[in-house]
Order: sequence, then structure tokens, then C-alpha cells
Amino acid sequence: MITARDDRRRTFETVPAGVEAVSWWGRAWVSALEEASGDAARLARGHAYAAEGHVDAVTVTPGRIVAYVRGSRARPYRTELALSPFPDAEWGELLEEVAADPAALASLLEREVPQSLAGTVLPGAGELVPRCSCPDTARPPCKHAAALCYRAARLLDRDPFVLLLLRGRGERELLDELARRNAAHAAREQPDTAPDFPGVAARAALARTGLPPLPAPLPAPAAVGLPPAYPADAAAPDPLALDQLATDAAVRALTLLTTAEDPTAGLTLWQDAVRLASAHHTAGLTGAARTLYRDLARATGRTTTDLARAAAAWRQGGRPALAALEEPWDPPAGPFDRARPVLLAASRGAFRPERNRLTAHTRQLRLGRDGLWYAYESRPDTEDWWPTGTPSADPLTALRH
Repeated sequence: MITARDDRRRTFETVPAGVEAVSWWGRAWVSALEEASGDAARLARGHAYAAEGHVDAVTVTPGRIVAYVRGSRARPYRTELALSPFPDAEWGELLEEVAADPAALASLLEREVPQSLAGTVLPGAGELVPRCSCPDTARPPCKHAAALCYRAARLLDRDPFVLLLLRGRGERELLDELARRNAAHAAREQPDTAPDFPGVAARAALARTGLPPLPAPLPAPAAVGLPPAYPADAAAPDPLALDQLATDAAVRALTLLTTAEDPTAGLTLWQDAVRLASAHHTAGLTGAARTLYRDLARATGRTTTDLARAAAAWRQGGRPALAALEEPWDPPAGPFDRARPVLLAASRGAFRPERNRLTAHTRQLRLGRDGLWYAYESRPDTEDWWPTGTPSADPLTALRH
């Protein structure tokens, strides 16, 4: 438990960095000493002492700030700044003023000096009295006292309760007294009669009631929009990478919105690279897209041709289409027994079977594990098969696209 006696003595082993006061009350504190000084040179030397760290630990008690300040001699000087504490009656008036003013109370709790108290708690001209054990007996303040004043201002910047402690009261006792007085004010402001509007019983307020249905969701957009333009900047990320990330995030968001499924869930590194590349057709690739293909291929240990073929398959039908490109398998005989006569009757030629593939000259159909047929084309007398068209459960339909 902190007693009033404990609360009225604070020692600061370190003081916030810097010399210049940043708060309005910190600057007012410095002005009180500077206005009483007739020697600008002393103030300048004190400012330099403060900046160079000549002020040791600072102790604050009601009525005084004390510190040892190192000067030109080996032994530091005991330096203090005295400020008269308020008597109890004046404290009572001040606390009553703050408790009755919500803005002043809020400022103090935010560790700011309320503007309404500026003329009360801040030292006036000549009210801040410097003392020092140095031999400089000319008109105060000496440079040591000035250094302490500048460093004390930085303490006040961070914690205005230091100023109130100088005036005689510690932080804890102040806050306790303000809380008590504020509660008394709130009690006095309660109306003597019942309000004009009826209350609601807690049982009724907490009872489960039916809620109106949610409004219908807005329709999903037909396509993703264009990402913003990212200007080139040596200190910023690559504009191409930002564009790709923004576009990819928009595509994923639209897919989640329309299908409730994440298109990247469970993808391997290669599959995700193919998905990213599929957004850029290889026909008429821009320089930026060529760079993307090169980087993705290098990252996955594939060639750009492998990536372009796989991206074409992904555009054809996503992950199942990529599997049809890369994973030969042995389907049951039924689908082939039905497909080959249909193709022959439609004058599509005699397709020879091989695992899950039907091939005739430059055309090929691959049966995916999803039951769809995927069409491929190749140049004559080569085995350079590329996905084409749209998959279909009907082999003839797949070939027509």
C-alpha cells in the first residue's frame, strides 16, 4: 500500500532525452526561470550543461526539485529549484474545480495540465527560486540551476503530476481525492424524481426475441476490377509485384464470394505458380508478364514452356485440367467403349486408345478423373500436345470448342 508520505517523494534516475520542452506547460516552466534571469550567457551555459548530461538523478518533493549537477570541479554541486506548495484550503478549491469540470479531469487523467489550471499551478515570474552550492553568488540562476530547470521541464513534459507534487500533493492521493469528489458531484446531479420515460425490466430486455431476416446480399461483380497504378519508386516494392498481388487477391476474393471456396487451398508450389501464370496468356505477352513467367519457372525448377503449357491447361479447367495434362491414369473401359464409336460415326476419325487418352492425328482427348474430356492439339508428326477448348462430359462437344 502506498501511503501519502511515500507518494510525496519521487526520484528520477533518468530524465527523458532532449533539452527543449515540448508541452505548453513545460515551456511555461522554463519561461518562469528565464524571465527572472538577467544573464543570457548563464542560461546558454546551463542549456549546454543539460544537453551534455551534467544533471544527475532528480528528486522531487513538495516545494522543491533537487539534483547534483556536475560542473568544472570534481565534486558536483547540490542544486535545487524551490516552489511554494499550496496550503490545504487552496488545494481544496483546486480539487473541487477539477472534479466539477469533466474536461479538466479528462486532461489530468491523460497526463496533461488542464488549460483552466494554467494560472494556478504553473510558477509565476519570480516564484521559482533557484539555489546552488556553487561559488557563483551573482544574480541567480547560476548555470547549474539553469541546467536543472531545463532537465526538469522534460520531466514535466512526460508527467505533469511532478508539477502537482511540487505544489504539495502526490499523484495517488490526488487521484483518490478527485475520484471521491467526482462521485459526489455525480450524486448531486441525479434528479430527485423519476424520469418521464418508463424503464424496461431486465427480464424483458434479455428475453430472446425473433430478429428480422438479414437483407439479401448484394450481387457479386461479374469480374474483378483493375488494380490501382503503382508508380515506380526505388524505395518502394516492385510495381509489377504489387500489381500481381493486388490482382490475385481480387480474383481469390471474387472466387470466395461466388463459390465459398478458396482457389488456393491445398495447392502445391507448382500448382500455385501455374495458377498465377494462367492469368497471362502467352500470346502477346508483355515484358512484365515474360518476367513473371521466367521468375515462376525458375522458382519451381521448370522451363517457361512447361509453365506456359500448364497455364493453358489451368485456363482450360483449373486443377482437374492440370491433372489431366500431367497425370496419365487407367480409366475403366466403359467411357472409351462409348466414346470411340461416337467419334467414328461423327467422321472424327479412328481414335487410338492409350491409358486415359484417345489420339487421332493432330487431335487428342484426355479423360480426367472428374469424368470430363479435355481436348488437345499438336502439330503434324510431333508429340507437342497443348490444351485447347473447354472440357465436356461429351467427347464430341469437347472437340468442337
